[in-house]
This record gives sequence, structure tokens and C-alpha cells, in this order.
Amino acid sequence: MNHFYIKDNRLYAENFLVEDLAQEFGTPLYIYSKNQILKNYREINQPLVNSKLDYINCYAIKANSNPEILKLLAEEGAGAEIASGGELYLALKFGYLRNKITFTGVGKTDHEIEYALKENIFNFTVESLQEIKVISEIAHRLGVIARISVRVNPDIDPRTHPYITTGMKENKFGIDSRDILEVFTTASKLPNIDIIGIHAHIGSQITEIQPYIDSVKYLIDLIKIVESKGINIRYVNFGGGFGVRYKNVLTHRYIPLEEDNNSSYPSLGGYIESVIELLGSLGKKLIIEPGRSMTANAGILVGKVLYTKQGELKKFIITDTGMNDLMRPCLYQAYHQIIPLVLSDTGYETVDIVGPVCETSDFLALNRKIQKMERGHMFAVMTAGAYGYTLSSNYNARLRPAEVLVDGDKYHLIREREKLEELHY
Repeated sequence: MNHFYIKDNRLYAENFLVEDLAQEFGTPLYIYSKNQILKNYREINQPLVNSKLDYINCYAIKANSNPEILKLLAEEGAGAEIASGGELYLALKFGYLRNKITFTGVGKTDHEIEYALKENIFNFTVESLQEIKVISEIAHRLGVIARISVRVNPDIDPRTHPYITTGMKENKFGIDSRDILEVFTTASKLPNIDIIGIHAHIGSQITEIQPYIDSVKYLIDLIKIVESKGINIRYVNFGGGFGVRYKNVLTHRYIPLEEDNNSSYPSLGGYIESVIELLGSLGKKLIIEPGRSMTANAGILVGKVLYTKQGELKKFIITDTGMNDLMRPCLYQAYHQIIPLVLSDTGYETVDIVGPVCETSDFLALNRKIQKMERGHMFAVMTAGAYGYTLSSNYNARLRPAEVLVDGDKYHLIREREKLEELHY
């Protein structure tokens, strides 16, 4: 995380003290680094550029849909991976080209399909034969051609959290391998359908190379079988899911090291490099859909300690930052490093860092060893730039945080904190 760093025992975002930004804009506060986002995008893109493969790098909008971040990546040349009509609207509004938009998801409504067909997006990733038939009917009624990629479930274990695994038999995503050939054959005969590709996204926050290699090898074998039936596959999409570091993001003598079973992470470009040769042998065009890896380590969430409370069994650090601001810890016990904005030699204590929401699941960290903090101290939740604000809510009628984008020696408020009068029921 090059653009968030510690200097003189204080946390910086590019050229700015994080505590200064928090004082100006209040907490909870999301802060993003423009230059970290650009670095991540370019690191993923460079092996593709070097390979000379024809490709589309589609940013997964669900990771972070702030308009300024969307515009930034569109200007870099990214395409968009969308999962709803709302995300299609955002993609079009903020500069993504229609021929670089791919629509994924198992539950596209008829209205969303019609909207996307009228906008002539590049591709639908389809997840069932019934869905393909619905798309065919709507496309036929509109008198247009729907380009589709068939998503297969390869039953490959990505060795990640079960809630973010998507390519195994028990997952709702993709078409079972046993049925895939029948689906291709039937779909090829439907009116107004153009099968352009095959898709296999096996999960998110994958920290090993081998699952990608296994997935691409599976696709290579499957493509040979499909094409033997006279169906021409032009695109291969192996999704995204490239893992990022959540533990020990920043190290310092006053920050305790956490045990990390994945201490060695591939570089973002390394995921692509591992399968470039295999993909090149196919002679196909490539689609990837990175999301988290573009923005996660480019964002932090800043909060403030409201109270400390010693219980019979544990001590609680009660903060102004809750599950409505960052859902990942309560949703699947996700780990985020938490760092006081001002580091000092006060010793460590083991605490639960919790929020103000009326739920036991409202926590940022459990049994976390951290520098002693008191009322008024501020802290940063690291690697919070993906699936942070996009999963936020008004639960307990709490206001969603402000968002700030830092760019070298400049910063911009890119979303104001919600106001009470904006809460409508």
C-alpha cells in the first residue's frame, strides 16, 4: 500500500496527514488514493499489454461505485463489469464505452435485460438455459442480437472464504459442467442469440495462482469440445478475484504483527502472467473482471473512539464506525488491519473494537491486539476501498460517511456525508 504510509509515527494518505482530513471532514470517513488506484489498474493491465493479446479489462463496479472513481478508471480505458441495471446506468453516465460493458449475475430482470439490449452493451454473461431463452425472446421482440458468454461452474476450489466462492458445485453461479454442452447446443439454435464466449469466475480474494491455472486449463479443454460441435468461441473470460493483503498491510514498531497464513501474495500482474501463455495458445480474445484488486488497498475508513468499557471477560473499544459503514467484518468475519492515526509506545491490549449499531454482530475487530486507545483517539481501518461504501446502509437511521479522494498534494470531497433531512421513509 505505497500511498498510505507511516511517517514520524503518523498515518499519511499520499501527502496529507490522515488526522487532518478527519478533522476537516469528520468521522466516519472514507479516504481514497487516486494514485494507488491508477497503480493497481496499470499493474493488472501491463502483462496484457505486453502479451499482445486482444483483451478487455472490465472493472467490477460493485467493488466501489463512487462517480469520481468510475470516471478515473473509464479515462484509463477500463471497461465495466455490471451486475444490475443501476450499475449499467452508472457505467454509461460516467464514460464507459458500450462495447466494453459486460453484464453478469444470476438474477437479471426482464426490464434490466431490455435496458441493456437497447443500449447495445457488449455482452451478457448467462447463468442458465432459462435465462438464455428469456434474453432470446426479448432480443427477438426488439429486433436486435444479444451477445452472450456462457458461465460454467468448473467445481474448482479457490481456497477462499465460502461466502465469496463462486465456482464450486454448491454455489448458485454458473452452469453445471454436466449440462454445459447441452446448453451451448440449445442456445446456438435460439433466435437473436450470438454466443461469443465462455466464462468461469471461481471466486474472490484468491491468494494463490494455482486455482487460476486449473480454471484456464479446464476452459481450454471445454472450448475444444464446444467448438467440435460447430460453435465458435471468440472470447474467454476468467473473471477476477485477485487477492489483496489485509493483514500486516503496514508495519511499525508500535503495530503488532498478525499471524498470516498467506504471507506471500502474488503481485496483481502475477495472476495474469501465470495464465498468459496458456491463454495465448488459444488464439482467443480475453476478458477479465477485477474489482477488489483495483480499489481495496486504495481506501481506508477513518473512525473515532467514543468510549472504552471494561467488561467481566473483555474490554470494548466503542467507536462511531459501525456495520452500516463497513459490513465486511460482520458479513463474513473479514479481517481488516486497524491502525491508530497517531502511534505511540503505550503498550498493547487485546480488545473488541465495536460500533454503535444495536447488533451484537456490529464489530470491526474481535480479540484484536492493538495500541491502547482512549476516548477521542482516531484510527484507520485499512484496505477498505472495496465493498465498503457500496455495502453501506442507513440501518439505525445512521448517515452514510463522506468520501475524500487524495491526489498528491490535492484532495477533493467526492461525496458529502448524508444529512438528516435526506433520510426518507
